[in-house]
Amino acid sequence: MEKKLGIYIHIPFCRSRCLYCDFYSATGRDGDMARYEAALRRHIREYSPQLDGYVIDTVYFGGGTPSRFGAPRLIAVLDELKRRGHVSVDAEITLEANPESVEKGEFLRLRRAGFNRVSLGVQSADDKALRGLGRVHSFRDAEIAVETARASGFRNVGVDMMYGLPGQTAGDWSDSLLKAMALGPDHISCYGLKIEEGTPFYIFRDSPFIPDDDRQADMYLYAVDALSRFGYRQYEVSNFARRGAVSRHNMKYWMGEEYIGFGASAHSYIGSVRYASFSDIDRYMDGVESGGGVVETREEIAGFELAAEYLMLRLRTSEGVSEEEYYSIYRCGMKRVLELLASYSERGWAVNRGGRWRFTPEGFLLSNTLIGEILDAHTRERTETVRPWQTAPPDDGQTTLFGRGRAVSARVY
Repeated sequence: MEKKLGIYIHIPFCRSRCLYCDFYSATGRDGDMARYEAALRRHIREYSPQLDGYVIDTVYFGGGTPSRFGAPRLIAVLDELKRRGHVSVDAEITLEANPESVEKGEFLRLRRAGFNRVSLGVQSADDKALRGLGRVHSFRDAEIAVETARASGFRNVGVDMMYGLPGQTAGDWSDSLLKAMALGPDHISCYGLKIEEGTPFYIFRDSPFIPDDDRQADMYLYAVDALSRFGYRQYEVSNFARRGAVSRHNMKYWMGEEYIGFGASAHSYIGSVRYASFSDIDRYMDGVESGGGVVETREEIAGFELAAEYLMLRLRTSEGVSEEEYYSIYRCGMKRVLELLASYSERGWAVNRGGRWRFTPEGFLLSNTLIGEILDAHTRERTETVRPWQTAPPDDGQTTLFGRGRAVSARVY
């Protein structure tokens, strides 16, 4: 039986770099688009033997601004993938786009070529806030982009929104979110602003103009409630969807399923190995063209780490975790973890429904801290049961993957 596989393709080109963005992107490099397309297609061709035995059921073009790459290049890369791998006829094929880069002719071509889902980076309905973020579109551009996507035949349209922006009040966030819902998207992602070192926004890390944790918590809980009232089910910490519109590709990350990435900075997970391509457009293209390889980092995940990741990733989703499922996969118990989840339940942070433990919205808010505590408990239980002559488990460095404190609300690619 063929196994299912997700494909991620990173398109790093951007018109300009947003002030808060720490994803790999390249500005002023449009002249390299043709070379980058050729490198992507060659990379897919040379990797194609590894695709045998898989059916590709999701393809995600992320960035950067993939729509800036142009329909002909996007279609050429997708067609290369279809020729080299078994892409399912009902595969979810997603394109990220910024509102200012959406053109009806381009979107019609993309839809006819098989793209069937679009994710628009709207971020705010306040034009002043958009300018403050370094965005180059207006909210009117976002309205037109959604209309264009619908007119082009896209039935699954998502929008990304951000809260916790400089100077943003609860009323501002409410207004933005309600206007976003009025666009009628099928999927809404709500990300809290994260001020990352190395970005222009880092100078504001201690600024009183950035809403503090309590105000951001109020904004988050408002979003959960408002979106629920309008028919959007929360299926992950930051993601909400109408019936049938859950991002199948992103769920692969949270469910520990396999995916392969092509392009600069793209990540992959196959078997028990994670690896990432060079986070540099020139090194990536040179590596493909020379046959010298493009892998910058590689890590083999052992059984204990896989069990920890099951807890860490699935507790970010509405699916949660199950003792029976955990035991069937890893053949070990999770007594200490269950005790901790029961204590969270008493405080309103977790619930057990049908044998599955999941966080409540209030628990999601604290998920960085709670997941860290759960992984600590998981490590202690493993340490207590391992025999002296067995290999000792790794330290709990995994607990810092999501940090400590408020819920991480960043995309993962």
